[in-house]
Amino acid sequence: MRIKIRGTFRQIELVLAILLFQTNAFAQLPALSPQSKASLVTVGPGQELYSGFGHSVLWIYDPVTGIDRAYNYGTFSFGEGNFYIKFLRGTLPYSLSVSPLGLQAEHWKYENRSISEQILNLTLTQKQRLFQFLETNYLPENRQYQYKFFYDNCSTRMSGALKAACGDSLIYNGYTKEKLSFRQWIDKYAYKQKPWADFGMDLAIGNPSDEIATADQATFLPDNMAKAFADAKVKTATGTAPLVATTQVLFTAEPEPGPGSLTPTVVFWTLGILVLAFTYWQIKKEKINFTLDKVLFAVVGLAGWILLLLWFGTNHGVTSWNYDILWAFPFWLPVIFFLSEKKKPAWFQFFLIFYGFLLLCATGNATKHNFVVVPILLMLIVRVYYINNSLSKIPTGEKEYGSGITDTKNN
Repeated sequence: MRIKIRGTFRQIELVLAILLFQTNAFAQLPALSPQSKASLVTVGPGQELYSGFGHSVLWIYDPVTGIDRAYNYGTFSFGEGNFYIKFLRGTLPYSLSVSPLGLQAEHWKYENRSISEQILNLTLTQKQRLFQFLETNYLPENRQYQYKFFYDNCSTRMSGALKAACGDSLIYNGYTKEKLSFRQWIDKYAYKQKPWADFGMDLAIGNPSDEIATADQATFLPDNMAKAFADAKVKTATGTAPLVATTQVLFTAEPEPGPGSLTPTVVFWTLGILVLAFTYWQIKKEKINFTLDKVLFAVVGLAGWILLLLWFGTNHGVTSWNYDILWAFPFWLPVIFFLSEKKKPAWFQFFLIFYGFLLLCATGNATKHNFVVVPILLMLIVRVYYINNSLSKIPTGEKEYGSGITDTKNN
């Protein structure tokens, strides 16, 4: 406990130091000296979900003038009004913040995140332009922007700043080593390290995430941006030269423990097998009981309403056209509570037929996930079969039932 408290105080001190630095920002933009450098600093993934894909900052450092400014486009404030509503809706404004790299690096080291620096092979004029561009972005009227995870984030803004500084002298093609969809890029980062987060994101994002990311779009991941910088070139008076002059590791993270054995794959396949065995027992013994179905399909319906909210009620840009809503059908909640062992609504079997068709359509979309949806679909198909089979034995109206034998009451 004592270690945690000390760590918290350390973080508070860092935040206060950054705020103090920002209040003493330069009133006028100074000229950089020939000893100055411009660098892309790439930070490895952290344990928190928001930091799980890494981070990028641009760093301007000049030992002669004392300039030490690291430009961070990934800043948001918990003091923002209606913070959680804006965060969930995708309307939370992000902004550019500036502080010495050492202050930010201490925070990343505390979070055990690797840090590497790529010193850029820029002329003094290009470094000055980059400095000017970043400082202009840092003006109060410019520093806020509408964050988009795939299309406009702390990483994608790095290439925009570089292009503004270098103009036609930059030969930059983005990340060209692999062609993957946005969903596949997320899986590549999160499937092994954060399987539950990966599963949740797979469910939340829709059809736009299955588009193949272009070479430029793939740099929404900081590691890809670093590789794109490494492959880029700049035109010089004598020809071309690599954009990155030197790469150095500033900090290497310690290995983190794995996610454990209770991954979504293990949990849902275990549940799938148990539900299959339980359903077989109910059918074999002619037991009619819908308690499991009320729990299962209430959860499915709730998941569907959440997906529907993400589709129509948010501005994330990647949660629309989510075909998981075919199996996570919202109207299961409240329809499932009309199901009863004592009577059956005349319309319920028509609803089951319609949902069965949706499940059939959903199976074609299942392979876009990390196959965790497969046991979920298996459970739903088995229970729909059981409900339909049981309802065929219950006449419309009331019934008495015991160990599988049903009699119609005469009113």
